Amino acid sequence: MPINESLIAELQQEASTTRKILERVPFKDPNWKPHEKSMAIGQLAVHVAELPNWINATLEHDELDFAKSEYNPPAACSGAELVEILDKNVASAMEILKKSSDEHFMTNWTLRNGKEIYFTLPKIAVLRSMVYNHIIHHRAQLGVYLRLLGIPLPGSYGPSADEQMN
Repeated sequence: MPINESLIAELQQEASTTRKILERVPFKDPNWKPHEKSMAIGQLAVHVAELPNWINATLEHDELDFAKSEYNPPAACSGAELVEILDKNVASAMEILKKSSDEHFMTNWTLRNGKEIYFTLPKIAVLRSMVYNHIIHHRAQLGVYLRLLGIPLPGSYGPSADEQMN
């Protein structure tokens, strides 16, 4: 099986789970956070929705230099808007994944801030660690936020405690 087919299947699975979480994000207080050092729930939810776009950033370029990039996150005011952002980014990522060869996944990609290099890895490793695992990591954080707000959680890899039959 080509690498891209495996990554597409995994992205489809994770996007389905992510969509269920994003639908539940309340926007009554988008600046709510569980701790002063935590990201606000609205900011975290937008970050989760936009992370699939990092697939494109990894596969279309050979580096990301924070010193040269201007970051303007999209805005969202509802769970439905978050899902729209996610779906747009997943669709775009699917297109580039479909076109990517096994050889392309083995080319190097670098994360830097000017002259400071954080890492250089093959694109496949960047996708698995910095992109896919990053999505799952922040989605889990968002799940904790929802739990603290008393919002029932959907299952990720089977039923959640909120979905289990008594």
